[in-house]
Amino acid sequence: MNLLNTSKALCLMLTLILLPLQSQAGEKDFGEHKVHWSVFPSTFLSPEVAEANKLQRSRGIGIVNIAIMTDGEHGQITPVSGQVEGQVSNDIQQVNFLAFRRIQEGEAVYFIAQYQYQSGDLMTFNITARPSGSSEDLPVRFSHTLFND
Repeated sequence: MNLLNTSKALCLMLTLILLPLQSQAGEKDFGEHKVHWSVFPSTFLSPEVAEANKLQRSRGIGIVNIAIMTDGEHGQITPVSGQVEGQVSNDIQQVNFLAFRRIQEGEAVYFIAQYQYQSGDLMTFNITARPSGSSEDLPVRFSHTLFND
């Protein structure tokens, strides 16, 4: 990976790590694994980061970020690869399937998907994560409302 691509990926990773401070984030503990999530408007991304990662940046488009984690040897949290799939529905039960993309930068692994929303709609996410090498599904369900800026 060249320096420009590494820099762009690092910017996206830092943006996604820092965004939970401004957006909805949570986690669910499954014992050996934890699933972390954050949801935010795509307009939180800088135009450069969105373009570098082929993400559409627009009002009414949200981003959901999922990470599968496990406790490392020395008690630190370690990212785990795997698969993530899911869907999002609005207040009137219109369901859209989420197309997650796996992003890896160094040891960081996370999965992102974009979805459309109307400002003020309560969106309910039904996500299933499956860590690599495991047959166990890790289901999470959470809701969030985004507002256009």
